[in-house]
Amino acid sequence: MKKITKILLATLSVILLIGAGGFGFIYSNLNKMYVKDEAVNAQEKEDDTVQGTEVEGITNILLVGTDGANVEKSNRSDSVMLVTIDNKNKDIKISSIARDTYVDIPGYSTEKLTHAYAYGGIDLLKEVFEVNFNIKVDKYIAVNFVSFMDIMDELGGVEVNVEEKDVKEVNKYIDACYDYYYDRKDEVEKQYITEAGKQRLNGYQALAFSRIRYTDSAYARDNRHREVAESVYREFLNSGSKEYKRAAEIIIENTKTNISPMEMINLGFTALKINDKDIEQFQFPLAEYRNGHIISKKKGWVIEWDKEPNLNAWHSFIYGEDAE
Repeated sequence: MKKITKILLATLSVILLIGAGGFGFIYSNLNKMYVKDEAVNAQEKEDDTVQGTEVEGITNILLVGTDGANVEKSNRSDSVMLVTIDNKNKDIKISSIARDTYVDIPGYSTEKLTHAYAYGGIDLLKEVFEVNFNIKVDKYIAVNFVSFMDIMDELGGVEVNVEEKDVKEVNKYIDACYDYYYDRKDEVEKQYITEAGKQRLNGYQALAFSRIRYTDSAYARDNRHREVAESVYREFLNSGSKEYKRAAEIIIENTKTNISPMEMINLGFTALKINDKDIEQFQFPLAEYRNGHIISKKKGWVIEWDKEPNLNAWHSFIYGEDAE
């Protein structure tokens, strides 16, 4: 799979790129979204609990997109990805984890992955990764979906391919995204998609395209997310300092992270030096080792997965020859 993952990659791209841009304005503003207490707690926790697999030279960053207008734990994680920066092999990898993956949530029960963030925020979600996937999460970035629309507009939109079967459905979501979340109604008139094919979508249209659920499968929805993210990534690579600064301002207002400003700047330089335009990606769980079905009336549709083949493949993808 060649398409890079999801809307949240846009956030990571901006943060890493502005992080590599210098000090002054960047440092002081990155510090506004840095959650120092959670960073300290995470460090202290490492000494008294069993963590997942850890390999020198590899940094795993958990990207979380909430389905509300803020990044607090009361909202579910509509998108969950893992970005792996492999400084040893000069590689960047993206893992996309299905939101309906059936997992053990410590202190609660076996439920969909998306519920963990709503129950206990980022700390519980990181614990879910350790308990279920044996993966050590070093850092995290959480962002709300509403800010995504503003970022797309700042970039001048993104190019995607709208299939014929999705035209009617995307227009339904345009109503919801524009009417309830879009804050530029005085400047931008609502416009619907009138035909299929490759085209440039603005912020609320791109978000609507990403949220299509019912024309096919959850996995096809993930593919649309990745298509948007790939376009976002290309747009950022071709943008200038003005776009970076404005995107940074939007992200700072809608993001929380345990990555300190200096760490962000260092990660930004690392990512730029790697300059990986053909980013590898992994979809978890694997299609051949998963079973999506309605498990009960209360818990609804979930994805059950075979542990050994899925984790062996995923660890190999992340850690390479060092995978256990």
